[in-house]
Amino acid sequence: MENKETTLLKKAIERQKKARQQAERILEERSKELYDTAEHLRQTNKILENLLAQKTTQLDNVFVNIIDPYVVMDLKGKIIKMNSAAEEFLGYTVKDNVSLASLVHPDYKEYTKASFKSLYATGLIKKYSPRINTKNKGFRYVEVNGSLIKDKTGTPVAAQGILRDITHEIEIKSLLDLQKQRLDIIVENSPLGIWLTSNDKLVKANKAIEKMLGYTEEELKSMNAMDITSVDSLQTSQDYRKQLFAGEIDDFTMVKKYLRKNGSYFSAKTTVTAVRNLIGELKYEVALIEDITHELELEEEKKQLVKDLETSNQGLQEYAHIVSHDLKSPLRSISALTTWMYEDYKDKLDDNGVYNLKMMQEKVESMDKLIDGILKYSTIKSDHLDNSLVNVNEVVKEIVDVIYIPDHVEVKCVNELPTIYADRTKVHQLIQNFLSNAVVHIEREKGLVEVGCVERKKYWEFSVKDNGVGIPKEYHEKIFKIFQSIGNKERSTGIGLSIVKKIIDLYEGKVWLESEIGVGTTFFFTLKKQK
Repeated sequence: MENKETTLLKKAIERQKKARQQAERILEERSKELYDTAEHLRQTNKILENLLAQKTTQLDNVFVNIIDPYVVMDLKGKIIKMNSAAEEFLGYTVKDNVSLASLVHPDYKEYTKASFKSLYATGLIKKYSPRINTKNKGFRYVEVNGSLIKDKTGTPVAAQGILRDITHEIEIKSLLDLQKQRLDIIVENSPLGIWLTSNDKLVKANKAIEKMLGYTEEELKSMNAMDITSVDSLQTSQDYRKQLFAGEIDDFTMVKKYLRKNGSYFSAKTTVTAVRNLIGELKYEVALIEDITHELELEEEKKQLVKDLETSNQGLQEYAHIVSHDLKSPLRSISALTTWMYEDYKDKLDDNGVYNLKMMQEKVESMDKLIDGILKYSTIKSDHLDNSLVNVNEVVKEIVDVIYIPDHVEVKCVNELPTIYADRTKVHQLIQNFLSNAVVHIEREKGLVEVGCVERKKYWEFSVKDNGVGIPKEYHEKIFKIFQSIGNKERSTGIGLSIVKKIIDLYEGKVWLESEIGVGTTFFFTLKKQK
């Protein structure tokens, strides 16, 4: 019994021993696996640490080499990191303990608070554009794009952003805005109607065009240019606009009639200019509209007045010839009868009778001169000018050879007179009147009349100087009017200097005089140079 139990015990111990040995082997194998795993983890951790170091170095390099200013701030706005571009732009380093609040202009404080509230809520900030005070460059405008930096648990720990200097852009935009405001003011207050369209639809109409047409801008936006164009101007306007759309022309000007809201019409000078894009496509049409209804009416009145004046002048000229003929016929008869009476009765008449006959003869001659003067004055017209080259020296010589010059009077030219482009007959009339007027008003023992000329840039300035009796100042303007004269009425018809004035006016000249009683008179006159 004991042997059997002993045997069973021994077998149990043997099995237990084998089991323990097997467990020890398993434990040994598991320990080795654990060791190998631990070693592998150590090696892997070392590799990861190296990779992390490499990545950190790479990130630092990227941070340093960002071209634009780059900053990192804590959640209170204090700058804790920045690259060299940021240091250069801001003029500060991290050691200066700069905060965003100290940089932002006071006017942008509220804007900044709102922007950063959005950053904390969304995690991003885009196109935040404050005005900041840099250390060396003064106030600058910047555009900031940034984001929050979070830890492993997703909790925000800092904020980062890239800055871009947009000061120049803001200045340009401000200048453009200012110019646009000024342009809007000019457009709105322009007396010209201004109409801006795109694809035949109104974009902008100023107050002047609203007033001209009687429509509001909103009403005009539902219309196009053809709706307010009169029927008789429609075809011409459409033809021009077709050329404009086709790119054949870039602008055109025409006088057209517009239809007002109340059904009436007005005429306007209209200039339309195309505004094209870079490839030549028509984007806008700008129309400048000037109401010229009144001017056209005045032009029509002027044309009618000119027509009436021409008719009147023609009638007056014909009347002058008729009067000249009708008056001269009886004058010739009276002159002949007076001459016959003098010849037949001079021996029978006393001295008083002979004197009266001579006076009658002189009066007839004066009347004949007056009629000739009126006829000459009435025929002086600009359309009767026969301009050619005229040597004024020759004209003066011809006049001196023809007119009566008393023995005690000398006429001479003080310098070489020019050759001018003018009507020879009119120049002859002009100078003859001056010379005839001068030689008969010299009462001193030795008389002198001097003719001279000075060349100016746009005209010739002539002078006729005498040492005669002189002309009182109150007559200096009066004597150039028809039938006005001074001194001896028998020696003057009062027409000569009015003829002078009319001829000078034809050549856009002026006439004036300088005179001193008892010393003499100098007449000056100018003739515009003719092309």
